[in-house]
Order: sequence, then C-alpha cells, then structure tokens
Amino acid sequence: MKILEITNVDFSMRQFLFPLMQALRAEGHDVTGICADGPLLAQLRADGLRVVCVPMSRTLSPLAQWRAWRALVRLIRAEKPDMVHAHMPISGLLARFAARWCGVPRIAYTCHGFLFNQPGSKLRRVAALVLEWLAGRVTDIYLTVSEEEARDARRLGIHRHPTAIGNGRDPALFHPDPQARARLRAALGVGEGQVVILAVSRLVRGKGYPELLAAMERVPDNAVLWIVGERLPSDRGVDLAACFATARARLGARLVFLGYREDVAALMAAADIFTLPSHFEGLPMSVIEAMLCGLPVVSTTIRGPREQVGAGETGLLVRPGDAVELATALARLVDDAALRVRMGEAGRGRALARYTQAAVMTRVTALLTGRLT
Repeated sequence: MKILEITNVDFSMRQFLFPLMQALRAEGHDVTGICADGPLLAQLRADGLRVVCVPMSRTLSPLAQWRAWRALVRLIRAEKPDMVHAHMPISGLLARFAARWCGVPRIAYTCHGFLFNQPGSKLRRVAALVLEWLAGRVTDIYLTVSEEEARDARRLGIHRHPTAIGNGRDPALFHPDPQARARLRAALGVGEGQVVILAVSRLVRGKGYPELLAAMERVPDNAVLWIVGERLPSDRGVDLAACFATARARLGARLVFLGYREDVAALMAAADIFTLPSHFEGLPMSVIEAMLCGLPVVSTTIRGPREQVGAGETGLLVRPGDAVELATALARLVDDAALRVRMGEAGRGRALARYTQAAVMTRVTALLTGRLT
C-alpha cells in the first residue's frame, strides 16, 4: 500500500513515527511522512525515508489551521494514497477530515492522548470531545496507545472498535549498561554516594517541572537531578526559564541541564531513578525506556503512567501537582538502594513483557494492513 503517516512536528515524527515507518517499509509498503519542517527530520531522511513538509501548527489559530488544511488537501490529492494514518490531536483531526474530503480509501488514527482529557476550560474540553466524535465517524481504524483511552473512546461513542496498541522501545538499545554508567557518571562529575534522578521530556509546564524543582529542595542532599530535553518552538504556555533560573540558584550543582540528547539510553543507564511528574500523558515512551534500563519510576496517577507503573512494585505514583508527595516518593528511593534495585528489576521485566518495540510494531502493522482485526 501507499501510506501517508501524518503528524504535527519533527519531534513527534522522530520520536514516535520513525520505528513505525521503518516497519511498514520493511513489509514492502510505500510510506511517506508528513509534518512541519524541523532539524530532526534529517535522521529519517538519512535512513532513506521520504518526508514531505507542510505548515502544520500546534496552535489553535484558525488561520494557521486553514493553511495546514489546504496544504494537506493539495498533498493528499497529489499523492493519491491507499491509506492516511494520522497522529496527535490537532494534526490528527485535520489529516482525517482532509483524507475523507479527498476520498482516501482507508483512514487510520492513533490517539496519543485525548485533548478533552487534558487540563483546561470546560468549553475547550467539550469542543475537543465533539470534534473527536465527528472525526471518529470518518475513521476506519482507530488505535490508542493506552488501554484507558481505548475504554474512553468506546464509552463515549467516539468509535465502535478502538484498539489499544501500547508503545514500545527496543531493548537492544535501552538496557542496563555498566560501561555507559561508569563513563557518564565520571564525565558528569557524579561523586561517590550520589544518587542521580533523571527527567526526560519537553521543558513545559505540563510535565510538572515547577513541582519537581520544589520537591528537589526536600530530597536528601546526596541526590542530583539531571534534566534532559528542551522547549520546542511549537510549545505553548508559560515559559519556564525564570522557574529554572530560580531553581538553579537554590539547588546549585544538584541541578544539571543536559538539553536535547540522542544518547538517552546511556543517560538512563547512568541514572538511579527516573521521574515524570506530568499532568497529562498518552503512554509516555520515556517511562518505557526507563523501565527497560532497570530504573524505578516516580510518576503521577494520570492516564498512561498509572497503566505502565506497578505502584509499589516497579515505582511510585503521586498526585499531579503535589510537590510534597513527589518529594516524599523521591526521598524514599534516594534513601533505599535495595528498593531501587528491586523496583528497577521488576520494571524491566514488566517492560520486556509488555512494551517491546518489535511486538508493538508487529501488531500495529498487522492492524493497519488488515492482517489482524
């Protein structure tokens, strides 16, 4: 089949769609990625994948979305695909409606988190639900990354047959690595007896950084926080630069910003605890990566993480926005090396059983191509 994989920005294309496009290509399909331009697309193109850029936007600007719609319609008409597979909330709506407008034979969607489940005004959440319900009427194959959101789609009548597919990462890449651990801890100046807490995500409010930074002031002084990630040009909401500057002044050398990194697997192998205190997620890849690397996870009791993390077994879950509860959970793991090891080993076993990339890609490609219903 000729398949268009459509998402919003290069970050999503690189982090979420790259393995799927490789898997579809390996099965002999003609697959093209569609998203806004960005530097991370170079990695897909270097792998021989075709990516076409259109002016996709993550804003709610009617003018920006109209431009994206027109570009998608022109491109879909020119490409004449057998299937459009859309991703992410706003780009997913536009791509599905554009595909229907152009008469594409098969329309698929993977939900990476519903907008109506995000914190926000009631009006915005109701509007998002209505749009998702309408888009469900033109969607042939409806996938979600989490079990809970598949249940939401079924309960709310968004689609008759939503299927939860999960997410997956490659255990050949993400695994405990003593050599990488020793090398990176030495390079980053980790002293004897220090415990490294790692956070990997975009630097936005919804990832829970204000409460994480506040929690670090209550965590034992032998703990250091590594933050990996950056704020994307398309990210909206309050800029956390002032918040980070204040935390840097208070925490000093206990706070290390590493920016966007391609060696996340090695950094995870070098860490002792992973944390993602988000307010909203789909089914975060970073949690899977951390579990495969044998790290205990401290996250929040929201959709996605509460499905991934076995509370009290593979990690700890706290209420979103609660810095004191987050500090208590982190401190418990900082103070107990044996508990870290026990939870990390249990998490790795859980991830190997549920979240390997090969198993997820096999199932998704089978669902998309009709070999599995």
